[in-house]
Amino acid sequence: MISQREKMDIKLAKNDKRYIQSTDDVYSIMQRVLLRENKIDQEKEHFWIIGMNQCGYILYIELIALGTYKAVNIEPMNVFRVAVMKNASRVIIVHNHPSGSLTPSEDDKDTTDRLIQVARILNIELTDHLIITPRSYISFRTIRLMEELEQSLKYVPPYQVVERIRKEEKKIAKEQLAVEKSKTKAEREKREKLMRATVTALLDKGVPTEDIAKILEITPKAMERLINKTE
Repeated sequence: MISQREKMDIKLAKNDKRYIQSTDDVYSIMQRVLLRENKIDQEKEHFWIIGMNQCGYILYIELIALGTYKAVNIEPMNVFRVAVMKNASRVIIVHNHPSGSLTPSEDDKDTTDRLIQVARILNIELTDHLIITPRSYISFRTIRLMEELEQSLKYVPPYQVVERIRKEEKKIAKEQLAVEKSKTKAEREKREKLMRATVTALLDKGVPTEDIAKILEITPKAMERLINKTE
């Protein structure tokens, strides 16, 4: 557990941007935050959250947890506590790897997976997760790991899984119906085109319209429509 002193808002420096437009903006701020820590704390994993409004304006930056040199434990609901209080509609989570490695661990992925589901329940957009070191960073969104985790069902409540499956089934059924309608329409147009060509050829040979209708097995009204379309 971290102390109340440690668990607090991070104050932005004078030159720090207040708007997040890219992952570089996030890293620029959080790199300086990390480097402001004393040497001992730099060797520990930190877990921060950046809360923003819909336009990307930073509402707050909070240190959620301070761990050991190789791990940091967090409670998912605590991550979003201030986000709810300050009406943040978007958040970015950031943590550092003292080892210097930027490779996401299985725990990093699992934590992000859980937080995505909590964010959905709270109607907050978890935009990205950055792993940083004093020299570089990676973005889960940029390497498409965020997209992969957003499709995960590991922490989705069972009833939501069922709803998602039903929604997908309806989507597939709707697409199949559209394909069938398209096929039917194409086949109908092809048949009608062939019949018009047949009518034209028989009329040119002087075959009476009544006889053509019998040959094509259509009603006189349908025959009349075909003649009108061929004219």
